[in-house]
Amino acid sequence: MKILLVYPQYPDTFWSFKHALKIISKKAAYPPLGLLTVAAMLPSEWEKKLVDMNVTSLTDEDIRLADYVFISAMVVQQDSTKEVIARCKELGTKLVAGGPLFTTGHEEFDEVDHFVLNEAEITLPPFIVDLEKGCARHIYTSSERPDISQTPIPLWSLINLKKYSSMNLQYSRGCPFNCEFCDIIFLNGHKPRTKDKVQVLAELEAIYRRGWRGGVFIVDDNFIGNKRKLKSEILPAIIDWMKGKRYSFALNTEASINLADDEELMQLMVEAGFNSVFIGIETPNEESLVECNKSQNQNRDLVASVRKIQNHGLEVQGGFIVGFDSDPLSIFKSQISFIQNSGIVTAMVGLLNAPRGTRLYQRLKRENRLLKDISGDNMDFSLNFIPKMNYETLINGYRNILNTIYSPKQYYERVKILLKEYRPQKRRRFKIQSHHISGFIKSMWFLGIREKGRRYYWKLLISTLLKRPRSFPFSMTLAVYGFHFRKVIEKYISTPVKGTLGPGHQKT
Repeated sequence: MKILLVYPQYPDTFWSFKHALKIISKKAAYPPLGLLTVAAMLPSEWEKKLVDMNVTSLTDEDIRLADYVFISAMVVQQDSTKEVIARCKELGTKLVAGGPLFTTGHEEFDEVDHFVLNEAEITLPPFIVDLEKGCARHIYTSSERPDISQTPIPLWSLINLKKYSSMNLQYSRGCPFNCEFCDIIFLNGHKPRTKDKVQVLAELEAIYRRGWRGGVFIVDDNFIGNKRKLKSEILPAIIDWMKGKRYSFALNTEASINLADDEELMQLMVEAGFNSVFIGIETPNEESLVECNKSQNQNRDLVASVRKIQNHGLEVQGGFIVGFDSDPLSIFKSQISFIQNSGIVTAMVGLLNAPRGTRLYQRLKRENRLLKDISGDNMDFSLNFIPKMNYETLINGYRNILNTIYSPKQYYERVKILLKEYRPQKRRRFKIQSHHISGFIKSMWFLGIREKGRRYYWKLLISTLLKRPRSFPFSMTLAVYGFHFRKVIEKYISTPVKGTLGPGHQKT
């Protein structure tokens, strides 16, 4: 059996890092971990090839030579996914589809031959058995949650690691919280399921043996969902392994704000080599937090919590949302003020949308406020429901947030605040590589000469060299991120808002 695994292309979005990747001569931010893991689950005697369309082109010859094309995607990749499906049908190659896009909306893809939905550890084995017998069904689905301690190590040999800016690893699935707008509970469950320390170290070792030295993103829904196991087993094991490898990896992950309440956990994470964490802040408005059941964020000083995490040596990246029913007209100024004061440099602000399967989706459906499916792009101007706030007010306020926080002046101000509060432990000596040198030279050209806000770049460069020379590589990385964010924001701002809010619901 010849299997072609295809990962569709991402559009130019906030998290694509497309413009930053050009500066550091990389093709994509992360490899397709899901497909690499699925490849490891397939029979060893099957011939496998993986095409990540974010790194290389998908040719007709690739499709023709395959007995089956396996495709996995997220909602944001749906346009590229549809193009791949059309090409496969035209060339007569059968399709097997799975992943979040299809698990939540397979009904939209009539041309797919077989759907292997939900979690592959459960649904893939019976599909393989039936396929080899010649009696594969159209849909394989299950509500069962697998024991991921049995999940194999991803098949890293299928990709060229040098094309990516970071590697990735999954330790757990699921989240103990129940935010109304989040589809994690629908996809991966409410109870965190974890791997053991032997398996985690084996996956780190596999990446290390492939020659990787750099960033590793722990892609968990909420890394600290099971704090006890992290502190007693996983982090001590990672610490020992990282010491033995002289901290060859820089780790980052996603977690909830209650990380700030556990000093031991923060200290262990930093000692294990973590240097940043993405946290869903969502909103500084307490009523909106109550509305969406973001209990872990309620009744706390969010800026103080962010500051505490930064002080312990973890950069905080943040997710923010506007468009809650409870949002007051002052929410736009409040969001800007919070983001600027907190020193959250990477601040992803999006309009509220309701993914399929979420409690928000079900509530809005009952209220007859749903309009369409989401785009999957965290920062475009589309809404899939009728908001309580006046539509034009919401869009204009959102536009003002983006224009403000990513203007060079405000962005570089946040970098300075972060550098003041961020206190990383220097356990890993920065090793200058060729792409660092070329990237720095390109950054001086793009940010220091061509950009209108170039004076802020030079101020940051000089002040960091004089006051915080150890933070110079980090500050230049943030500057390059800012270049990408501004390019993406320009695209969003310049794109006309499409359509109305639906039949009978005008924008105004």
